[in-house]
Amino acid sequence: MAMPQNSTRENGFCFTQPLDFSCPCPRAGEAGRPLGAAGGRDGRSTPLSNGIASSGAASPSDSCSQPLCTPTPAEEETPFQEGIKYVSADGEEPACGWGGFTPGCLQLCNTSKGVLFFLCAASFLQGMTVNGFINTVITSIERRFDLRSYQSGLIASSYDIAACVCLTFVSYFGGNGHKPRWLGWGVLLMGSGSLLFALPHFTTGRYEARSAAQVGVCGGNQSLPCSQAASSLSGYRFVFMLGQFLHGMGATPLYTLGVTYLDENVKTSYSPVYIAVFYTAAILGPAAGYLVGGMFLNIYTEIGRETDIAPENTLWVGAWWIGFLGAGAASLLISIPILGYPQRLPGSQRYIVMRVSEAHQLKDGSHKKASDPDFGKTVKDLPRSVLLLLKNPTFIFLCLAGATEATLIAGMSTFGPKFLESQFSLSASEAATFFGYLVVPAGGGGTFLGGFLVNKFKLRCSGIIKLCLLCTVSSLLAIFIFFIHCPNMPMAGVTQMYNGSALPGGHLNLTAACNAQCGCLQETYSPVCGTDDIMYYSPCHAGCKEVTENLRNGKKVYHECSCVDKAFQPGSGKAEAGKCSSSCAKKPLLLCFMFVVILFTFLSSIPALTATLRCVSDRQRSFALGIQWIVVRTLGGIPGPIAFGSMIDKSCLLWQDQCGEQGSCYIYQNSAMSRYTLIAGLVYKVLGTTFFVVACLLYKPPAPESAPGSSDASENGTSDLQEHKPSLPAEEDL
Repeated sequence: MAMPQNSTRENGFCFTQPLDFSCPCPRAGEAGRPLGAAGGRDGRSTPLSNGIASSGAASPSDSCSQPLCTPTPAEEETPFQEGIKYVSADGEEPACGWGGFTPGCLQLCNTSKGVLFFLCAASFLQGMTVNGFINTVITSIERRFDLRSYQSGLIASSYDIAACVCLTFVSYFGGNGHKPRWLGWGVLLMGSGSLLFALPHFTTGRYEARSAAQVGVCGGNQSLPCSQAASSLSGYRFVFMLGQFLHGMGATPLYTLGVTYLDENVKTSYSPVYIAVFYTAAILGPAAGYLVGGMFLNIYTEIGRETDIAPENTLWVGAWWIGFLGAGAASLLISIPILGYPQRLPGSQRYIVMRVSEAHQLKDGSHKKASDPDFGKTVKDLPRSVLLLLKNPTFIFLCLAGATEATLIAGMSTFGPKFLESQFSLSASEAATFFGYLVVPAGGGGTFLGGFLVNKFKLRCSGIIKLCLLCTVSSLLAIFIFFIHCPNMPMAGVTQMYNGSALPGGHLNLTAACNAQCGCLQETYSPVCGTDDIMYYSPCHAGCKEVTENLRNGKKVYHECSCVDKAFQPGSGKAEAGKCSSSCAKKPLLLCFMFVVILFTFLSSIPALTATLRCVSDRQRSFALGIQWIVVRTLGGIPGPIAFGSMIDKSCLLWQDQCGEQGSCYIYQNSAMSRYTLIAGLVYKVLGTTFFVVACLLYKPPAPESAPGSSDASENGTSDLQEHKPSLPAEEDL
């Protein structure tokens, strides 16, 4: 029998000459099954990474007495020059399409890069909608529908509540099912949630923001009767919560099944890079949401209707709903190609058999149960699957560390724009754009850099956890920047008396001798900035009697303001509509260290996810991610926005007054807001550091000889072929 000349490729040996066999090839399920097939992920025949087949029943000595097999006529027509092909059990390459419709042009996308593109598009839309648009428009929604911060925090948390409800079901059954179909239907559901979130704009009446002319000046009719001013729009928060619930249900497969689908269909050493690109798109989504959402907020919510109030006015409500319509439509389109992908990409079998296990080794050896190909396919295995994960201390503490990070990320992403808005006296659109500028390089760059570092230094599981620990400690040190804050802009009757003295006991006192005859009411909030750089509650509270328009910027200018100190500008006192601009000297330092905190927080995200995938067995990866997301959302994502919203409410100085009922907050105390942020950051960062330390100490890697498919695997998880390259006569690149 002629010996074949061989050369190496990424998938193992490539036989350039046909082998001369003389016996019939064994049928499926008979003795000719490749070695290691019993340990395959789905019970199919899985050849080893070097392509050598071995009898699963007869001993090697038995096979020496007879030829192995004789190729069938069909096999004789297939040249071996193309190398060994890894195909599914039915002998056909899995095709991309919908049912029987599998045109050839679609097969160009039937690759790992094609899947990555569409999954990145889906994660980008999810991030842009849930973590971008919603966080950008939260102030506008509060203003439009008379919501308080804890209510808007509950809207944000509805996403995580839905995810917790669905994660166990989706990750367990979807992990053993057709992942692309679960992913496609999830994206479709997510798009429906976006369209529902925009629905209240079309079902409510027109937004009636009383303009400067309607608000009037000193002596005019200042407000509408309470019977007309009263609002019951806060009930629409349940529609927003339902939309967020659909967002959460739809995104559940994306970050569990989507990650494992990528991990299964690429080389082990490339997996962190693919996952990093996937999550980078998810981070760039919110950044785009902040920037695009900020642009939409400069458009008046009632498109086509003229108004004489400017975006700087606190009564302004931008077109918050446009982004949700666009993102919803795009999600519906993206779901179509995702639904067409096969259960496993062509050629993915070679990556499965080359994978080296780094699962945490339990003392009782129960972790070996998960290697059974039939494990996890029925509901009765669910309790055992949960028990195996609960007995894995590394996995548990990685979940707890992720929960602490998620709390800060969820809280700051929801109320980060509001923090900047208050600290730097910005409008809602300016604050959203500012926050987007921070998230784009810091969040997106940190996410991609984390995956790049894991791949660059070929880190194993223990090294990855140490990298996460380093990032957490760095962000812990940077979070002390919240010791400093920008002072509140002085506001007459709110932060100081009209004569500049401190308020007695911190109580509001909007009435003074200069406006006592004006008949001003607290229901009308329209701040103006006087020439003395002091803000006033409204033109009426500033004692202004005349109004004109500044032709350069279109803002209203008020004259003969009796409460404005005339010493700063000769002649009568003047005031301009809108907040006074802040000239805080600490602004660059605060923004710089916020950038560092965001960078190192996101830098640890992909390494932590990679460590989670590696510390559990292959068959439990999808389910492990599902359980991890449940822990992260239950302990972090859900309470995060609610806790941050409650803390921010405590720092409120001036509440909206709707005929005696408390509405949203107008003015926050910057020092209290920074203090609460610092306390929350320190508590959760210290907890996260502790959990990463414990996870690293308790991790027990497998012995080198226990790696399936390759007993002498290299440090980066590749097969033994790469370690013995000098013994091969030739090399070939794919």
